[in-house]
Amino acid sequence: MFLDVLRRRNPRLIEAAIRLHQERVLPANSYVIDVDAVEGNARAIRAAADRHGLKVFAMTKQMGRNASFCQAVKRGGIGEAVVVDMECARACHRAGLAIGHVGHLVQVPRAEADAAARLEPRYWTVFNDEKAGEAGAALKAAAGSGRLLARIQAEGDVFYIGHEGGFPAADILAVADRIDRIADGRFAGITTFPAQLFDAKTRRIKPTPNTTTLKRAADALAKAGRKDIEINAPGTTSAAVIPALAEVGATQCEPGHGLTGTSPLHAVEDLPELPSVVYLSEVSHLHGGRAYCFGGGLYIDPVFPDYDLKAVVAREPTSAASALRSVEIPPPAAIDYYGMIDASGPEAARPGDSVVFGFRPQAFVTRAYVVGVSGLAKGKPKVEAIHDATGRAVAWPVG
Repeated sequence: MFLDVLRRRNPRLIEAAIRLHQERVLPANSYVIDVDAVEGNARAIRAAADRHGLKVFAMTKQMGRNASFCQAVKRGGIGEAVVVDMECARACHRAGLAIGHVGHLVQVPRAEADAAARLEPRYWTVFNDEKAGEAGAALKAAAGSGRLLARIQAEGDVFYIGHEGGFPAADILAVADRIDRIADGRFAGITTFPAQLFDAKTRRIKPTPNTTTLKRAADALAKAGRKDIEINAPGTTSAAVIPALAEVGATQCEPGHGLTGTSPLHAVEDLPELPSVVYLSEVSHLHGGRAYCFGGGLYIDPVFPDYDLKAVVAREPTSAASALRSVEIPPPAAIDYYGMIDASGPEAARPGDSVVFGFRPQAFVTRAYVVGVSGLAKGKPKVEAIHDATGRAVAWPVG
């Protein structure tokens, strides 16, 4: 679905990926990022957040914490990251982003609390008293100024499977007092995830019940005399969503897919952010009427029902409809060694052809390279940093 938007709104990225691949400058199995477009996207989100008084922390896992991507986000005015785990924290730190938020979605393991504190996070989410104690002790030992957010939950809230957890929202006053006692007065506010989700039927972003939980807890804290409560409300964030976040009282937002124009809403509506990432592969061989292209990064974040997945398959730079081919990829339970392309017809794919996909990625869970490319708007594409999916630099060409 995102390939249609790319062909219409940013075809030069598709064409540059093919050209650079055929010139052997870009490896197959790469997420290729238009970093100039990312910079513009970050600037649009930053401006919307500033108008509504929200702090902004960038979620970089989707792009594997690639350094050129992180620097583009920073140039666009977002200098702090929300990190999904400690590997993410270290990668963002290496890439030059400050750590704005740690511990959410994944709690900091006990043995890494001191390391987290040394990264000087501004906020640190905890799910229980034990984690609050670990965070508070580590921040105190490191003389850090970070403050704690309590992850809260109530009956009826929604979570992705494996994301559950948090303090009972009904106990928030006692929770805040306990955190202040056990973590040196560091209680800062509350958070949840997801606070809003894409509704496929209406094609709109809608608040989840978690948002009501946040608001009730914030009201209770305010009535008890707590001031300047931080309300962290992540999920499906773009410039278009920020006014709704402000309306429910959020003080923080955390764009991820919004930075590359790949949130679900971007697939069905033209938003300020441009689509700015493709997945690049290459035809390896033919078998049984199919062309097999290299996998490794064929993890498609499942926000839409199954659809006819297509790719641009070509030797010469193009984004034309005539270059589109249907592709089947292995199910999530299988390893994506290859994708299978329909090789029927007079212009069937050949070994060595470039294969360009547009979908909603999560690079950090793949075996793919992640590559930033600049200069597309000027017609002078330049490959920036090539990293693996964990944000570590890769020498290319190998050897």
